Amino acid sequence: MTAAALKHLSAVDPVMRRLIREVGACTLAHEPWRSPFQSLVQAVAHQQLNGTAAGTILTRFKKLFPGRKFPKPEDLAKVTDEQIRACGFSFAKIRAIRDIAEKTLSGVVPTSRQIVKLTDEEIILRLTEVRGVGRWTVEMLLIFQLGREDVLPVDDFGVRTGFRLAYKKRALPKPKALRKFGARWRPHATTAAWYLWQAANAAKK
Repeated sequence: MTAAALKHLSAVDPVMRRLIREVGACTLAHEPWRSPFQSLVQAVAHQQLNGTAAGTILTRFKKLFPGRKFPKPEDLAKVTDEQIRACGFSFAKIRAIRDIAEKTLSGVVPTSRQIVKLTDEEIILRLTEVRGVGRWTVEMLLIFQLGREDVLPVDDFGVRTGFRLAYKKRALPKPKALRKFGARWRPHATTAAWYLWQAANAAKK
């Protein structure tokens, strides 16, 4: 993220200014080489799980498709639900993954080339048509695949926890209240979210 983002956040929010000073430079990186299909499958794997558990499940999943770094949507037809279940996915997540594959093949989920031409809201509207894919899941794709700079995932537990700690609140902020407060961070809300994640992580340590 750019120096302009840090300058803006420091100017409009003294708490964010302190966080930036304590944490240091923002090291958020995105992975543009991932396809939207891969990003969505990985995001579904991470739903309601910690990163280590999700990573283990994804490693087992990828081993079902030898010769591939990550399966293509059409590869899902070659494996059974029981094989995917043995990797650690719940049946609800398996249905979501199958729908992601189906909607990628039908064109609802855009290709890597198509998705970069769409706005954040256009992407959210299209991808939330997929089973098991809500706004949070798409926001993770916007941040970690596409590197969009103005995404504030107000439903994210880590972001809300970081806000509670950094701003010394007794309770987690409601998503609507966090969105209203976060308007001051625009157009650099993604960087603000990253610093709130760091605040939450620091508290764990």
